[in-house]
Amino acid sequence: MKLGLIYDRIRWEEKALATAAEAKGLENNRIDVKEIYLDTDWTPKETQKKFGDVILQRCISYFRGLHTTAFLESKGLKVINNMDVSLTCGNKLLTTMKLEKAKVPTPRTILSFTEESALNSIETLGYPAVLKPVTGSWGRMVVQLKDKETAQAMLEMRGQMEGSLNQIYYVQEMVQRPPRDIRTIVAGDRIIAAIYRYAPDGDWRTNIARGGHGDICKVTSELEDVALRAAETVGGGLLGVDAMESPRGILVHEVNNTVEFKGAASVCSVDIAGEIIDYMLKEARR
Repeated sequence: MKLGLIYDRIRWEEKALATAAEAKGLENNRIDVKEIYLDTDWTPKETQKKFGDVILQRCISYFRGLHTTAFLESKGLKVINNMDVSLTCGNKLLTTMKLEKAKVPTPRTILSFTEESALNSIETLGYPAVLKPVTGSWGRMVVQLKDKETAQAMLEMRGQMEGSLNQIYYVQEMVQRPPRDIRTIVAGDRIIAAIYRYAPDGDWRTNIARGGHGDICKVTSELEDVALRAAETVGGGLLGVDAMESPRGILVHEVNNTVEFKGAASVCSVDIAGEIIDYMLKEARR
């Protein structure tokens, strides 16, 4: 069995996954998508030989990962996660719509397409509110709008940015929560690990990539139910489900397709990388 690991930047996680695969005696083919090309004339057998029997897509770039996954699936290869899951999870609005439809609890969200309509939507939602880009990670361009003056300034700034995605205004309610959120790492129908993520000093965003820190989170029946339902709703696979504790229960605010787990590995006793490799093998044999 040859495992493929596709990436566009080597992070701690990619190194841990390669080490875990080697420890299990598995051949793993590490591929930097920036250094390859994809040829539609390749046969499925040729493509499998180049990439592997089952492939874990780990690109940071949403669009690189999505297009690579589409190509490999067109050749009949098994990619984790599949294109539909990648498409949904890489876009916050698509994720929110699926969560809402499946009645998975999630923050109230409003969408608009101009600065004026966005300001009206925030007035409807109430201050404070949170403005987010529909694509992106690590809390980049996520802004807390405390009042109308702040909202006007941030919307004007977004309106001047190039790129059509910047003219999509995705606004959520500011959830009353403790100074932390919950990251669960889901593989198929079970949770591998769960941690609390605490914001760094002087920030309200809980991303560990921004300097936050993690701690063990007990998996309660409520958390298990909400996280697994959220993962199933977007199509299942290997996912990071991010949630918040609120007065009305646990709310899912994001589902990550290329989940980072360095923070979780630093506080959990679980071999997360090893569990991921085992999940890949299980999927390859299905």
